Amino acid sequence: MPRFLEDLVPGEVAEFGDKLMTAEEIVAFASAYDPQPFHIDEAAARSSIFGGLIASGWHSAAVAMRICVDHFLSPESSLGSPGVDELRWLKPVRPGDRLRLRVTTLEATPSRSKPDRGLSRHRMELLNQDDEVVMSFIAMALLRTRAGGAAP
Repeated sequence: MPRFLEDLVPGEVAEFGDKLMTAEEIVAFASAYDPQPFHIDEAAARSSIFGGLIASGWHSAAVAMRICVDHFLSPESSLGSPGVDELRWLKPVRPGDRLRLRVTTLEATPSRSKPDRGLSRHRMELLNQDDEVVMSFIAMALLRTRAGGAAP
């Protein structure tokens, strides 16, 4: 179901996703984008401060974005984002972790100059199977209003 700006209720919380993190995915992502030893080499990772292989924080952010696109953002209303604030990697993500995304709507503000859209702010928290928050950030989204309708 499409989710437009006026469908968002500040304080509303929703959870989505169930992404199993594998060692192979962790190494592949990090090899391409964040090739630090504790992300790509299990032996080096064991002797690091993490005591084992961990996912790149950027991999965790990409997983959160994928879950958000698959379950929360609506292609009928999403107009992109001006950015994120307060990005924090709070706990390591390890092979075997199962991740899900908790989205708390903070604001949904119509534009004063463009009535077909507005800006929403959400607290995004990526949680593991033990209900630990492993990453958090505040996301902003530009969204169409119902009056603005779907893209042509």
